[in-house]
Amino acid sequence: MKLVVQVKLQPTPQQASSLEATLRACNTAACEAAAVARRTGVYRNYDLRRDVYQAVKGEHRLGAQAAQHVIKKVSDAYKTLSSNIRAGNLGRPGSKRRRDAESRPVSFRWDAAQPYDARMLSWQADAGTVSIWTVDGRCKGVAYTGSPQQLKAVASLPLGECDLVHRDGMWFLYATVEVAEQATYEPDGFLGVDMGIANIAYDSDGNRHAGTRLNGYRRRQQRLRKRLQTKSTKSARRLLARRRRKETRHAANVNHLIAKTIVTEAARTGRGIAVEKLTGIRDRVRLRKPQRVTLSSWSFHQLGAFLTYKAHRAGVPLVQVDPRYTSQTCNRCGHRDKRNRPDQETFTCRSCGVVAHADHNAALNIAQRGVEDWGAVNRPHAASPRSQPGRETCKPGPSGPGS
Repeated sequence: MKLVVQVKLQPTPQQASSLEATLRACNTAACEAAAVARRTGVYRNYDLRRDVYQAVKGEHRLGAQAAQHVIKKVSDAYKTLSSNIRAGNLGRPGSKRRRDAESRPVSFRWDAAQPYDARMLSWQADAGTVSIWTVDGRCKGVAYTGSPQQLKAVASLPLGECDLVHRDGMWFLYATVEVAEQATYEPDGFLGVDMGIANIAYDSDGNRHAGTRLNGYRRRQQRLRKRLQTKSTKSARRLLARRRRKETRHAANVNHLIAKTIVTEAARTGRGIAVEKLTGIRDRVRLRKPQRVTLSSWSFHQLGAFLTYKAHRAGVPLVQVDPRYTSQTCNRCGHRDKRNRPDQETFTCRSCGVVAHADHNAALNIAQRGVEDWGAVNRPHAASPRSQPGRETCKPGPSGPGS
């Protein structure tokens, strides 16, 4: 299992200057390679390498490994762009945004992340430093820091490719590490998790992770950004720059805590986790205009990703189930009716009369579907007639004279 560990570099002014020159050279070369790829219609990594490798390496003082990573970065960018166009994320065919994306070459900021492999970057965990390639030569003894868990991970786990990142005047390395997964156990039932906006997560045990505080925090941040943008003074712009990504970090921390709590409870009770398959929810739901900002800022995909990787790391089985009609179906009698849910919080079955919180009822349905899906996937295949006990089979005798 692969995880990404972030460590913060602490370069000297001279080392920081070399790192900046390296990112500028790599991304300038990437922009030129992207223009060639768009002009020639060649986007595959190895095909594009034949056209631009010598120019990328010779004109920008890049080493062989750095040049190859630049070309692969360009190829991957076009692959991502093609996937977004096919998925309709850049508008319908013929729209201005889609036409621009299909006609213009991909561009890279000067400080876009640059990949590094083991030939370009080495770690000295005991000294707390790295040796990193730059266009000015090898920078040795670049100090790094991080949390105790991050430092332990880069010191003790197998390291893969790393990304050099410049953000808000600081330098970071995002290192990919290999983490051993625990064996998945056979679950004794499933803990259903219903994800929503009013309640970020509501599990089938009745535990509610309310989104009231987080939604209130987001509204306050939105009002503050609006006031600062309206004021538009130098100090207001400086404050806006300082508050960048603060809301994102806060929401990620909340999602980490929720995911950890759910996985810990499932592991403690020997159950698996069942979650809704929410792919494409933004395209399916229809909301009033004031609700669209709330839906767009709801990081349900991030919470699902956190649940997935934490469950795999702990060996907890996790299944994604069909979310259709989970909020309209009674978990006790199975009766489905639109009128079973008169408002956002209340579920009242019009058949058996059960009254429950709507999200709790949905979580119970998700847990049941988790049991059914797990059984369908892991059900042993029926024995073939040849292998059924008590059935005699005729084997051909030896061929030859006298048979």
